Amino acid sequence: MALLPVIISGGAGSRLWPVSRESHPKPFIKLADGQSLLQKTFLRAAALPGVKEIYTVTNRDFFFKTDDEYREVNAAQVATTFLLEPFGRNTAAAVAAAALHAESQQPDAVLLVLPADHLIHDQAAFVAAVQQATQLAREGWLVTFGIEPEAPETGFGYIEADDHKVKRFIEKPDAETARGLLAAGGHYWNSGMFCFTPATILQEMQRHCPQIVEGVQDCLGRSRRVQGEGLMQVELDARSFEHVRDISIDYAVIEKSERVAVVPCNIGWSDIGTWAALGELLPPDALGNRCTGTVALYDVHNCAIHSEDRLVGAVGVEGLVIVDTPDALLVVAQDRTQDVRHVYTQLKARKHDAHKLHRTVHRPWGTYSILEEGPGFKIKRLVVKPKASLSLQMHHHRSEHWVVVSGMAKIINGEHDTFIRANESTFIPPCTPHRLMNSGTVPLVMIEVQSGEYLGEDDIVRFDDIYSRAAKTAKAELADRLTA
Repeated sequence: MALLPVIISGGAGSRLWPVSRESHPKPFIKLADGQSLLQKTFLRAAALPGVKEIYTVTNRDFFFKTDDEYREVNAAQVATTFLLEPFGRNTAAAVAAAALHAESQQPDAVLLVLPADHLIHDQAAFVAAVQQATQLAREGWLVTFGIEPEAPETGFGYIEADDHKVKRFIEKPDAETARGLLAAGGHYWNSGMFCFTPATILQEMQRHCPQIVEGVQDCLGRSRRVQGEGLMQVELDARSFEHVRDISIDYAVIEKSERVAVVPCNIGWSDIGTWAALGELLPPDALGNRCTGTVALYDVHNCAIHSEDRLVGAVGVEGLVIVDTPDALLVVAQDRTQDVRHVYTQLKARKHDAHKLHRTVHRPWGTYSILEEGPGFKIKRLVVKPKASLSLQMHHHRSEHWVVVSGMAKIINGEHDTFIRANESTFIPPCTPHRLMNSGTVPLVMIEVQSGEYLGEDDIVRFDDIYSRAAKTAKAELADRLTA
């Protein structure tokens, strides 16, 4: 039986705002060594003995960014399969999709389900735990990984076990209950990692939540598949996926099944759930401060400070977490980092862009960064990947000035095609179909100056798009304009 890792990637990571946002969730957060949590999960899975393919279940909006991240670290050229969700339906649907797809492709495989945003420091211990879990999975068990607790932690659920069989799952306890669990022994933190065969998990899902299996099976039958060398995409059908129940695999199956086993392990595991946990990855200075970026401190003790661009100065403070990004600043007490999610929730309720977007936004073709904006203008830096192309589009309410910083741009501007190089520019009037392309082999860097009465990102009509974002109404509008 082959071992087939399944990486589940998604979630807002609201407790790690303002670095984690809806369009740039927790798995994409870069650690001090430059690798993201997602890349570390991929490398950890790819290094397991016998792994030749890795499944990833994620939102389809994250496909290009996830694929880019994998390509940066996939030196062994492990095959990748993406099951792309149109929107989140929690982990039960994700596991069902992976199990059903695996059953049709590799029915004898053992699935290893891994959250994309966890950190494991001891690879050798992880390999040993996976080997033990694989053996139990082959015997027909749904296997969980129980982390040997280091403290009476209230942020995790617990597993009570009798030998390898799970007796019960315990929701996140209060401090007194957690101390009692630790003292009693036989209790483990619930890591959220699982191991089972496709047949076993699908049998248990048919027993406890058959509507999810049936709904995902119907969805897969209607889904579009794209296959290339070492890569497969399965784009889950939105209309049928919408009817699948939104529930975690824990609640839907694992906590109900009589066939659940646990592998206790000490693998250096962390779910990196808060800024306090993230700060602990850095070595403290003589005063207990853990800092990234440029800081100037005076009489500061036991603080965690993260700065991406600007210098952060602090005087006479203790026990704070300070996180500075180009468009947002977070200040929180060390013992209240679990509550950062309330700031995220407020921003989302107010429809503030800071819950969703960074100043730098990733697109399939590259990135754009907002450098400055004000009434009637917005200045962006565009970085277009080699051989990439933006959609053929137009804007009703704004004009655009493009200046090439480096590289060479091919531009469609109305009925004319042109090339512009470094220090050259062009002007795109409102209501003019246009397209930007990088046909070169190095990134194209440009400055875009927008001006007009409305500069929202939704003022865009796409006529043609290689990333399948064009709408029929846009094509119809172009046809009307060309024949007018």
